[in-house]
Amino acid sequence: MHIIRRRGWEIPEHLVTPEHFVLNRRTLLGAAGAMSILPAIAARADTPVNPTYKDAGRPVTDEKYATTYNNYYEFDTDKSIWRAAQKLKQHPWTIRIEGMVAQPRSIGIDDLLAQIPQEERIYRHRCVEAWAMTVPWSGFPLSKLVKLADPLASAKYVVFETAQDKSMTGLSAFYPWPYTEGLTIEEAANDLAFISTGMYGKALPPQNGGPIRLTVPWKYGFKSAKSIVKVSFTDKRPVTFWESLQSSEYGFWANVNPEVSHPRWSQATERLLGSNERVPTQLFNGYAEQVAGLYSGVKNQKLFM
Repeated sequence: MHIIRRRGWEIPEHLVTPEHFVLNRRTLLGAAGAMSILPAIAARADTPVNPTYKDAGRPVTDEKYATTYNNYYEFDTDKSIWRAAQKLKQHPWTIRIEGMVAQPRSIGIDDLLAQIPQEERIYRHRCVEAWAMTVPWSGFPLSKLVKLADPLASAKYVVFETAQDKSMTGLSAFYPWPYTEGLTIEEAANDLAFISTGMYGKALPPQNGGPIRLTVPWKYGFKSAKSIVKVSFTDKRPVTFWESLQSSEYGFWANVNPEVSHPRWSQATERLLGSNERVPTQLFNGYAEQVAGLYSGVKNQKLFM
């Protein structure tokens, strides 16, 4: 007897978005791209879809919601920062690689993408504020960036730093800038960990962390550093941005768990952008099968907030 074991995020076939709709979307994106001149970093409408991640188990969020409802405190604490964020100049863009690596260096984003092919993956995104979206991201596995950086064997963590640009009016606030986030080397090596340079077949807009950001779908969204300018390797666990502000609410691990409430609200359900439908939250945001094993040796730590 053949037994089918569905992954945590999978849904019945009759609920999957029809293929013709997806293909039509790509055709439209291609036509739109032909009418505008984009920087060399732009994601292409024909970026190949990774078949393992072509379906996140629920419909893709309409682009207008995903690109106009954004957390980006460097600009403002309000969700409607997308207009202000357009002032961020995204090209040229340089990323510094340093710390415990064989050779510290800087690399331009065009040079980086010339070395690493891009692909599209559809991922769930879960904010700690209990809203969620599903997005077609373009980019490449984080593991490929780690390999290119050539860290020393003694490096245990990867630290990401967000830009501090004069266009970011929110930097006048009291927060402990720059924004930093971190993962263990093992988390960074997991196939789900992704560096995003585009979304919806287009270049990644500044309000969503363009031109280059981290995407870690099994964690709360604040772990996904935006507009990355520095990637460092270290043997000491970093104290990250939100952890330094309020460690009782925002820990280093920040894995999604519906049974572990935020100190000020429940995490048992989430609100889908666009429809405002409330749906049950899933352990590790539905990716438990791929990532639960990463934490077998640290179960005595605060893994889920």
